[in-house]
Amino acid sequence: MGKIAFVFPGQGAQHAGMGKEFYERSEKAREIFDLASKATGLDIPALCFEENEKLNETQYTQIAILACEAAILGAVWEAGLAADVSAGLSLGEYGALITSGVLDMETAFRVVRQRGIFMQEAVPTGGAMAAVIGMDGEQIRKICQETEGRVSVANYNCPGQVVITGEDTAVERAGMALKEAGARRVLPLKVSGPFHSPMLEGAGKKLAEVLKTVTVQAPVIPYVTNVTAEYVTEEEAIKELLAKQVASSVLWQQSVERMIADGVDTFVEIGPGKTLTGFLRKIDCSVKGFSIEKPEDLEKVLESRGNR
Repeated sequence: MGKIAFVFPGQGAQHAGMGKEFYERSEKAREIFDLASKATGLDIPALCFEENEKLNETQYTQIAILACEAAILGAVWEAGLAADVSAGLSLGEYGALITSGVLDMETAFRVVRQRGIFMQEAVPTGGAMAAVIGMDGEQIRKICQETEGRVSVANYNCPGQVVITGEDTAVERAGMALKEAGARRVLPLKVSGPFHSPMLEGAGKKLAEVLKTVTVQAPVIPYVTNVTAEYVTEEEAIKELLAKQVASSVLWQQSVERMIADGVDTFVEIGPGKTLTGFLRKIDCSVKGFSIEKPEDLEKVLESRGNR
């Protein structure tokens, strides 16, 4: 039997009501939501479950998504399902850190609350992001380098979908050049800033200061980091990679390919939505992909694995 990977989505997957069914039906999930409230001083259930403006503000979005992911993870563990490796897209990497035993949940909640604040504060005026559809990632990277102004690749999501980030005028110029070079579509994204751009290096430096006060453990199971798409097995590199991640490209496609090469044949997406499961189908349709957002999703995964 092949390996199983737990993977966690990032910002953009949030929606009102996320995690509510687990909160209502799992005592473990309820405890974790309440722990997130205690760790941050926020009413996390209200933030996640009720229609509100804050859920789409970066400083609140990040902690809300992580709390939802951690609560579902707690219920998944309690049901007896475990991972061999883990990874997460951008913010989702903190779900992977919890899975791997690098950070305890309370510490992860505190760090991510600060990360969200720092990223919101660091957002410069005139930043933008756009999804480029139907073009090779390396070609996109080269065109960004040749474009006047600050524009770079934010995310390598899957074949045919790459996100660019930077100054709004540079992103617009790069978008025009990419269309001329053969990109099928360039879609501006509704985001509050140029995330995973060097323009956010200041937020990464502030996060590095917070991480100096935090204890990290050696991974109990390996996780794959966004920055290099390689396994992290020693604790020495973790803090530097997390600080760097804020302003670096997210190598998601490469991370998934790395796990598949290492024998992972089942990916379980934990958290709101099915974004990563959709990417997985485009990266390699021969491996299995499941998403767990509601208790019935967990039941389906357990049945497929013979746990029930």
